[in-house]
Amino acid sequence: MNDSKYIYLDNAATTPMDPRVIEEVNKHFRETYGNSSSLHSIGQRAGQILLKSRETIASLINAKRDDIFFTSSGTEADNMAIFGVVSKNKNRGNHIITSSIEHHAVENPYKKSEKSNVEVTFLPVDKYGLIDTNDLENAITDKTILISIMFANNEIGTIEPIKEIGAIAKKHDVIFHTDAVQAFGKVPIDVNDMNIDLLSAAAHKLYGPKGVGMLYIRNKGVREGWGKYIEPIMYGGGHERDMRPSTVNVPGIAGFAKAVELAKDEMSIESQRQIKLRDKIIKGVTENIEDTFLNGHPTQRLPNNINLGFKYVEGESIVLDLDMEGIATSTGSACSSKSLDPSHVLLAIGLEPEVAHGTLRVSLGRFTTEEDVAYFLEKLPGVIERLRKISPLKKGS
Repeated sequence: MNDSKYIYLDNAATTPMDPRVIEEVNKHFRETYGNSSSLHSIGQRAGQILLKSRETIASLINAKRDDIFFTSSGTEADNMAIFGVVSKNKNRGNHIITSSIEHHAVENPYKKSEKSNVEVTFLPVDKYGLIDTNDLENAITDKTILISIMFANNEIGTIEPIKEIGAIAKKHDVIFHTDAVQAFGKVPIDVNDMNIDLLSAAAHKLYGPKGVGMLYIRNKGVREGWGKYIEPIMYGGGHERDMRPSTVNVPGIAGFAKAVELAKDEMSIESQRQIKLRDKIIKGVTENIEDTFLNGHPTQRLPNNINLGFKYVEGESIVLDLDMEGIATSTGSACSSKSLDPSHVLLAIGLEPEVAHGTLRVSLGRFTTEEDVAYFLEKLPGVIERLRKISPLKKGS
């Protein structure tokens, strides 16, 4: 590895904590150590921090404070939403609709559900990773209880037509869940305008601490409440209003709220800054390295996501060689990057397995600079050229 310079371009896997968030978390580790369920003043102080954090996080998506439920991760929030809906609505129906490019935190619970007499429709996507809303509406039956489509894809960055999906779900009285882990804090989200009933997010994707996530559950009013949609999948004490037991991680949640506060204040400017850097990389790579292409939608994508395909080389080799040059990237989702199987997302958008293996995900962040991008664009061509020279896949070799 290049000891003199190291550039982190894997923010889709996780982000470094913002120093302002670290300060907030440390403050509450020192001062807010009480159990938020305790009646004494130290416990009640922790309870007040939770209320304030809920309000801050809810404001980012135009939700109500009490519709926010804290979890340990985005994965737990996804599982809580999916299994909670299935359990609550088993007498109403057993059909679920999702996409073929969901994160494993959604895909695997659905595969598990299929073993329990639940029918799952996996909608195809086009070459950009977009579902067809006509396919979605045609797939709905009188047994459909849930539509779950991710807000933006974690590998290729494509943003789905969430508002249109929400309108279809509302029209047919079907619950709509979106895994917004990658989009939360990066692009505007309004759960009311988009008719989202359930939404998952995680703190570590927006410069907050790991081990903290949340599930937004739309409150249907006094009579129906959150129970309109789901029921708990874990049982214990009465934490999180009986929806998610276990002693609450107050310092981590306070850090999550601080990260949301910063994202809300800086989203517009930061988004435009990252789009400029993103497009510079896309142009610099595709115009200067032959047999290279962009995966995902050219414009309807996350501000920080670039997924590039390189013919005749393997993505893992690119990642390792870039690491030696002092640059951190990935081949796709960090949750499956050690798998030898080609990405199910890339196969779903129509790539052949051998081509899908030759991809590189570059994801920018708050701390990515113009100089970082210039250094990446300087080092990448040499890496690709070197790997193609020794590749058995290269033309004429």
